[in-house]
This record gives sequence, C-alpha cells and structure tokens, in this order.
Amino acid sequence: MEALIAIIALALVFDYINGFHDAANSIATVVSTRVLSPRLAVAWAAFFNFVAFFFFESHVAGNIAKGVNPSVVTLTLVGAGLVGAILWDLLTWWLSLPTSSSHALLGGMAGAAIVKGGFGTLDAKLYIQAGIFIFVSPMLGMVLGALLMRTVMALFGRRSPSGVDKTFRRLQLLSASLYSIGHGGNDAQKTAGIISAALIAAGQLHAAPGETPHVPLWVVLACHAAMGLGTLSGGWRIVQTMGMRITKLAPVGGFCAETSGAATLFLATALGVPVSTTHTITGAIVGAGSQRKLTAVRWGVAGRIVWAWVLTVPGAALISALTYLLVTALGVKP
Repeated sequence: MEALIAIIALALVFDYINGFHDAANSIATVVSTRVLSPRLAVAWAAFFNFVAFFFFESHVAGNIAKGVNPSVVTLTLVGAGLVGAILWDLLTWWLSLPTSSSHALLGGMAGAAIVKGGFGTLDAKLYIQAGIFIFVSPMLGMVLGALLMRTVMALFGRRSPSGVDKTFRRLQLLSASLYSIGHGGNDAQKTAGIISAALIAAGQLHAAPGETPHVPLWVVLACHAAMGLGTLSGGWRIVQTMGMRITKLAPVGGFCAETSGAATLFLATALGVPVSTTHTITGAIVGAGSQRKLTAVRWGVAGRIVWAWVLTVPGAALISALTYLLVTALGVKP
C-alpha cells in the first residue's frame, strides 16, 4: 500500500509540473495582449482548469489507463514512466520549449513497457491515434485560427482599431476560460488514467484486458486540483516563447487563437483522444498570426518548437526505459 501511495503522489507531482509547464498554453495569449496581468491570468486559468471535470466524461483517462496491457503493468513500471515524463518536462521547461506533457507521459509509459514486455504490450490503437494527432491537432488549430481570424477581419475590418481592441479584450476573457476548460479536461485526465493504471496494478481497481476501466471520482478531483495548483505557480519561461516569440498578437488575434484551440480540444476530449494542448495552441497562434502577414510569424522559433515535439516521445521513453532498468537492477521488484 505504501508503494501505491508513493506512485499516486508521484503522479500528482507530474500533474502539478504539467500545470506550470503547460500554464503557458492557457494564458500566453491573454498575458501577451495585456488583457490580464500574469497573476490574474494564472488564477483565471487555474480556476477553469479545475472546474473542467464538470464538462467532460473520463474517456481520455480510461483510454490512457489501458494504454499498456494490464498483465505487465506494475507499480515499478508506472513509476519509471512518470519519472521519464517528469524529467523530460523539467528539461524542456528549463530550455523554454513548449513541448507536450501528454506525449511525454505516453512516451514514458511506452519506454518502460517496451523494456519489460516488448512493443506488443502497448495499445496500438491509442499510440497510433496519439501519433496521428501530433500532426492533426496543430494543423486543425492552425486552420481554425486562420479561418476565424479571416472572418473577424472581414466583419470588423471597417471599425476603428481602438473599438475592435476594446471589444476583443473583453471577449478574450471568454476565450481564455474556454481554452483553460479544454486544457484541464484533456490534460488532467491523462494523469487520472495513469493513477487508474496503478490502482489496477495494485489490485484496487478491476479492468479486463482491452476494457476501459471506470475512473474513480476522487482520482479525477485530485488530478484537476493538482493541475490547477501547478498552473497557479506560473511557467513564465514558456509564456514568453508562446505568447511573444512566435508572433505578436493583439486581443483580436488572441481571441481567435484561444477559441480555435479550445474547439480543437473539446472535439478531441469528446472523442477520448489524448492530444497535446501545446501543439494545439501553437498551431492556432500561428494560424491567427499569419493572417496579418506571413512574416509576422517567427518561423525559426516555430521550427525549434516542432523539433522538440518530434523528440518528446522518444526522449521521455529513453529516460523511463533507463530508469526501469536501473531500479530493477538495484533489486526493486519489476
């Protein structure tokens, strides 16, 4: 039981880190457009991260929980997966890179599972879906961001810039809250899925192979609370990259980016697909910013971010695999 409690605590630590690592996803645009101060922005995002559990069923959490065959899942494997995800998140946070905590978690679980039982232990459907959405979510965010920005420019193009700015400063409060709900609804469920997998491994939760397990309410609430607290702690290094270095946004652009990103996350969460909130909002920011002029987007920064995306799953997988090999070599039960 002590080992299970330790793994649950480690999972909530990951969720906390996910909150401050991905805080930029929820607040970067609303901070960079000066609609809210950083302090108010994180409080706003944290609140809506937490209440997201009212809006979505736990489809994503259930799918994550069965991402690795229950017959090979142990507390040691889950712990190694979490270590891989946490260390990758901290590394990319230090480098100011807005990478995906979601894919770090998937990579972390995969690395330890492959070392223990081979590639056949993974839920191929889940990992293929996640791989496809590495490209789909930013592209969908980009397309929606561009279309919404183009529509808004057509509707409000003849109004005075100050009037448009005033209108969309208010609307950005709505779009930021919607995006934070989408962020909490998709990302907190991933950690809930990992805790559910640990409960299954410890015999505290039942699920047949291939079956989507029921996620206890206390797990959902704990994960949303941990993410909300993490968001409150900031994540300013990545806020600068997301909100200021990719492109310069006015409130109208921030509204279009956040609304488009929220729509993408709502769709993915309803389908039970674990997507990257980082990928989604980055695509939406690029889409909205490019409608002013293509040169408004700093493509060098965007390219560096994409490389970090590509390396996330194998990087986290490598760290978790090495962690699993180390702890089992030291005599910990595999």
